[in-house]
Amino acid sequence: MEASIQPLDRVFLHLGPITIYWYGVIIGTGVLLGLWLATREAVRRGLSKETFVDLVLLAVPIAIICARAYYVLFEWEYYSRHLWDIPKIWEGGLAIHGGLIGAIVTGIVFAKRRRLSFWKLADIAAPSIILGQAIGRWGNFMNQEAHGGPVTREFLERLHLPDFIINQMYIDGQYYHPTFLYESIWNITGFCLLLLLRRVNLRRGELFLSYLIWYSIGRFFIEGMRTDSLMLTAHLRIAQVMSISLILLAVSIWIVRRAKGLAEERYLD
Repeated sequence: MEASIQPLDRVFLHLGPITIYWYGVIIGTGVLLGLWLATREAVRRGLSKETFVDLVLLAVPIAIICARAYYVLFEWEYYSRHLWDIPKIWEGGLAIHGGLIGAIVTGIVFAKRRRLSFWKLADIAAPSIILGQAIGRWGNFMNQEAHGGPVTREFLERLHLPDFIINQMYIDGQYYHPTFLYESIWNITGFCLLLLLRRVNLRRGELFLSYLIWYSIGRFFIEGMRTDSLMLTAHLRIAQVMSISLILLAVSIWIVRRAKGLAEERYLD
């Protein structure tokens, strides 16, 4: 029976010579839903509706370019011999940390030019970012990537997963850990947590820093289960190094901003 299992079709739609893949559709859905949430919250926080539309129009393309560049950089041994594969983002290969760096730098420049508080924008955007990441992991699911090590079908069935997930985890004659799903669930939980933290009325910037800490903790442990990690050395995973670095950086910024009186304003002010 297992030999007859067919993976889900990666193609969403054919429009003449144009092929639209599920990977792009799912990521696009995450971006649009995140934009809708951020725009609603921005209006409640006294910003115009156009603020986040303008920011997203800049940040998303830059984030995609940075996510791809980050991935290609650490897989240069392959891409140096297959330069024509570099633009093929529909096949996967977008590193979230690269995209996050690009989005943060864009947000800082955008806030400075609009004379807005970067931390205010970041706090509003934080739940949208982690929700978009949760949705985006299903693009990895459609591409059968970002999975963990080998497991048995019985193991997956004990997780009470639906058949369509179990079958999609059957790759080249072997079942694998659905680490994409573990991270998606972790991120959805983080999204709910950030919505609750809004009501706590943290100091400005601390909602975004909470996002960085939460996401990085989950990513560190889940990354250790994956088999397709970008590697810094033979035993050192880049995403785990980045996760630890972001946790330390976020905690340090949190402490310094409070100590120097740079976080007196609160989220709901």
